[in-house]
Amino acid sequence: MLTKPLSTKEFRLFQTLVQREAGIFLSDQKRTLLVGRLAPRMRTLDVPTFGSYYERVRDDREELVRMIDSICTNETQFFREPKQFAFLEQQLLPAWRERGGPKRVRVWSAACSTGEEPYSIAMTLAWHLPGWSIEILASDLSTKALERAAAGIWPIERAEQIPHHYRKTFLLRGHGAQAAKMAARPEIASLIHFERINLHHDAWPTGRFDLIFCRNVLIYFDAESKKRVINRLVDRLDPAGYLFLGHSESLSGLDRVRNAGPTVYALKDPA
Repeated sequence: MLTKPLSTKEFRLFQTLVQREAGIFLSDQKRTLLVGRLAPRMRTLDVPTFGSYYERVRDDREELVRMIDSICTNETQFFREPKQFAFLEQQLLPAWRERGGPKRVRVWSAACSTGEEPYSIAMTLAWHLPGWSIEILASDLSTKALERAAAGIWPIERAEQIPHHYRKTFLLRGHGAQAAKMAARPEIASLIHFERINLHHDAWPTGRFDLIFCRNVLIYFDAESKKRVINRLVDRLDPAGYLFLGHSESLSGLDRVRNAGPTVYALKDPA
């Protein structure tokens, strides 16, 4: 049972901690959200005050990860930002099919949430690039979200978000007790590797990527963290690669890239 409300001083402590550890800025308007996200865990641990819980997460790395998990907003859906998938299907992938050279593609779905994004990418690539080697890294800050993503199982009503030809080819519908669920076929699930990566701190994957999706996460970062993450993402792009951001995000002021599609960016040609 909580014995005291969250004080302004305690909120500032959590605000600083979250910003330092995850790059996420909790504005004053997020104070009620923070209380709502932390209180259930505090009750589970029988920690009576926010001050005591702050001391717990400050000294316990595992609990810190749980705390950051609890404040992450894992909002996503299949084929979110349809204009970007249309760009893939109608412009980019047909051009790739016509080019010579190795038939392989490496993708990073950063901030993949519960997995709808990387599975949407996997279905799109498998359909349009048959016979190609496809490797997709899907990462997120939230361990809970990654567990759900790796399972590859969703409520059947989510099927409405998926084009019929993809749904028929790449998904399985449950039977009996699982009739209200659907799952990714093994051949699609096998294209995706899931890994917890903190974009603000952790060592990032090595090598370059043909496609990087980092959508609807930069809006939670403070300006300095956003600039650093964007530059690191661009560093990971193949010279002919593409970076996909959320529709409310942009790379204005970054002179290393050019706009290539609907909130899609590519490296500028060398002078």
